[in-house]
Amino acid sequence: MLLPEIPLQPLERGQINVMRLTSAIGFGGATVIAAIPSWALSHSWEWLPVWAAPTAVALLGLWSTLLVRRRWARWGWAWTGRELHVASGWLVRSHTIVPATRVQHIDVTQGPVQRMFGVATLVLHTAGTAGSEVDLPGISRETAEEIRDAIREHLSSDPW
Repeated sequence: MLLPEIPLQPLERGQINVMRLTSAIGFGGATVIAAIPSWALSHSWEWLPVWAAPTAVALLGLWSTLLVRRRWARWGWAWTGRELHVASGWLVRSHTIVPATRVQHIDVTQGPVQRMFGVATLVLHTAGTAGSEVDLPGISRETAEEIRDAIREHLSSDPW
């Protein structure tokens, strides 16, 4: 039996900026951390330039930051009224379907960077250990709260 294809919605455009900024912050910190052992090793190994490791990490960070749009474009989601579909990934493509009846706990989170760009993350917790948490980042807070309320309504109208 072939199931109908569910059209997926893209993440909010503000999520691109969230991904860029968090990538830049992370790789900026990694560049500083890479500079410390590079500086220490350059004193004992004359052939190793001090700037080698930090430059490599900074270039990797720049490359990663430039690929944010491609990573963002690989995300998609859909709320059918009974289940949430979340798809992501490029090399390893993942399409997770969470039936509303399986949800045990729902969070709507919004960190400072997400607040700055007007997006939030919907987190669904289901029973089990591995893969029991499904995150949907990059949707508006209003949309996340609407989905949360719809799932909560579904659970209260159809208990167990």
